[in-house]
Amino acid sequence: MPQAHATTHAFDATADNFEADVLDRSLQVPVLIDFWAEWCGPCKTVGPILEKLAAEYNGTFVLAKIDVDREQQLAGAFQIRSIPTIILVKGGQPVDGFPGAMPEGQLREFLAGHGIVPAAAPADDATVAEAAPADPHAEVERLRAESAAAPDNDALRLDLAVALLATGATDEAGRLLDALPANLATDDRALRARAALGFAALLRDAPPAASLESALAADPSDLRARHLLGARHMVEGRHEAALEQFMEMLRRDRGFDDGLPRKALIEAFRVIEDGGLVSRYRRQMSSLLLS
Repeated sequence: MPQAHATTHAFDATADNFEADVLDRSLQVPVLIDFWAEWCGPCKTVGPILEKLAAEYNGTFVLAKIDVDREQQLAGAFQIRSIPTIILVKGGQPVDGFPGAMPEGQLREFLAGHGIVPAAAPADDATVAEAAPADPHAEVERLRAESAAAPDNDALRLDLAVALLATGATDEAGRLLDALPANLATDDRALRARAALGFAALLRDAPPAASLESALAADPSDLRARHLLGARHMVEGRHEAALEQFMEMLRRDRGFDDGLPRKALIEAFRVIEDGGLVSRYRRQMSSLLLS
């Protein structure tokens, strides 16, 4: 098996690109790691199946191939004792995995158990433009009607919860998320919605932004006000401004309120879908924590 797997949805991971291409990328899309070696017979069976699935699933996960002979540091970090070993990384953390070659059907079941299913065929631009809702409230009503007509369709309930968040209906969105089955509760969109709900919950009795800004002008070390202002920026979609507030908290006192600055950044990374922005601030966070 050659050392070249770079395709749209599969690539070779190394110690040099691991943080950016695996950890940072897993904040946006699940990354399946295949630890393999050239001399490994079972690896030559499961490897092509994984690459086929990565192409078929069309972006709902990406495949990172790690040659354990070339990348002994990474293999040691994951305590790989036999190959092939498959590890699923989501949200910057390993969440599941297994050793050995698994048949294609079981691999599909493994992915489905984490809410990973093949992407629907892309629509053309005209269809997308026609289907895009002009009003988030109209999208809520459409999904509410579809969900009522198919009460056993949990995926529709997740769609409805995400749409409700866009309208500020956090209580109903939270109830729908609470009722999701385990396989969808760990879906990337559900995790993002949970994190967004957390920021919204902070603001229920919080002062308005102008009051928080005045408090910080008077006392820049008021980290409680800074946290609330960052949360308000998150809810309003001003993500970079939010990250700046959380990063300033980390600069001033990384241990504040049992590590709240780092926790706020991690939760923000879960919500924000701009991979470049997340990667930039994740590197800043790592640099501060390691300094």
